[in-house]
Amino acid sequence: MSYLTSLLNSDHEKAGFSCGNYMLDNYLQKQARQDMKRKLTACFILSDEERIKGYYTLSSASIQRSQLPESIIKKLPPSYNDLPVTLLGRLAVDIKFKGQGVGKLLLIDALKRSFETSITSIALMAIVVDPINSEAISFYSKYGFISLPDSGRMFIAMNTVAQLF
Repeated sequence: MSYLTSLLNSDHEKAGFSCGNYMLDNYLQKQARQDMKRKLTACFILSDEERIKGYYTLSSASIQRSQLPESIIKKLPPSYNDLPVTLLGRLAVDIKFKGQGVGKLLLIDALKRSFETSITSIALMAIVVDPINSEAISFYSKYGFISLPDSGRMFIAMNTVAQLF
């Protein structure tokens, strides 16, 4: 499969990136490469020749079966308490590119990478996000993510993602 993004590397100009959220800006500018070296996350960049338009991070994670809606729990074997998922840890778009569909492109790219991994390499039953504010909740809801009870997290089942590809 082909992707719109590439892994963050030292050639990317991170200093000029600004999405309007200090934590997300600071993460890309100062922490992402270190986290990649430590194998804590993979950071993917959407860029043109001059600047980073946006980025997202992916890592493996698990969620407890009890965090899922009952409609999903009853479809799973009872022997699995911790379920494998992809964590879409961060997704940010530079202010200069907001309103141009960059966030949607980044999300689709992340879903595609996660789905491909789930069918070729590592079993993953869903993609989980921890939205940082109500705007992020609205964004993910628009693309089929549902809220997990009592956790603040949202998720989309890999079976749902499979329908996209």
